[in-house]
Amino acid sequence: MNSSTSAPFKNLTDCAEVQVPSQVFMAIAVASLSENLLVIVAVIKNRNLHSPMYCFICNLAVFNTISSLCKALENILLLYKQAGHFNSLGLLELNIDDFMDSLLCMCFLGSIFSILAIAVDRYISIFHALRYHTLMTMHRVVVTLSVIWVLCGTSGVLMIGFFQAATVKIFFVVPFFTALLLILLLYVHMFLLARHHANRIASMPGSQARHRQSGLRGALTLTILIGVFVICWAPFSLHLLIMMICLDNPYCECYRSLFQLHVVLLVSHAVIDPAIYAFRSTELRNTYKKMFLCSASRFFKECV
Repeated sequence: MNSSTSAPFKNLTDCAEVQVPSQVFMAIAVASLSENLLVIVAVIKNRNLHSPMYCFICNLAVFNTISSLCKALENILLLYKQAGHFNSLGLLELNIDDFMDSLLCMCFLGSIFSILAIAVDRYISIFHALRYHTLMTMHRVVVTLSVIWVLCGTSGVLMIGFFQAATVKIFFVVPFFTALLLILLLYVHMFLLARHHANRIASMPGSQARHRQSGLRGALTLTILIGVFVICWAPFSLHLLIMMICLDNPYCECYRSLFQLHVVLLVSHAVIDPAIYAFRSTELRNTYKKMFLCSASRFFKECV
């Protein structure tokens, strides 16, 4: 993936390609893998978390886990290559590289669609609270998750297998930007509602401070969601757009030289996701505490 997306600009611009040390990617991959595995185990173990929202959060964690494993394996193979034990031009090695790149493309799309599913779930819970359990049934959740996996898996295979075809690029980029736009619209709408709700409660006579704080906390959470999402995904999204419409412009090629920095921001979102979507949940925090306490008690019993 790195070679296919960054190599062409080298002869078209004087901007040197920015190289990020493999240790940075490895550290992010390990942190992401640990956090997202914790989310997956917690959602599976606690029956109270078997709800539509947590199914989408768990699905996002699965995509993040797969992408983290791929990045970690990619960095290990890179170390073997640098040590002279790995032939990057061999048929087996190229097939492995294509397979991992396909998984990464699948996970990038899967993450964006999982975030969209979470946003839609939160939108329905806010604007259609009375009909939430009718609209968000587990059957519809399973269908939605199945569609996400089929669409993202197909896009990942086509993107790597037929990368030079313009139609395939469009098939990858259009759903990506469509989901991106919908997420931003939903978050902005929910943020405006949360801010309006907080202002209305604050202006009510005799309103308690904790109610005002609750409304402001909801607005603050959505502000964090929007800000982190834009910071992590916007540079990579612009890179994809430049690949489609601005190939020969030296300024565009200079921006493409920052590709690895864009990837760092993108994969960092997989580390921030659990903190935003999971660790702010009281139910999940209690589940984590029980898991850690059980693990600690078993450890001490075995030691004794």
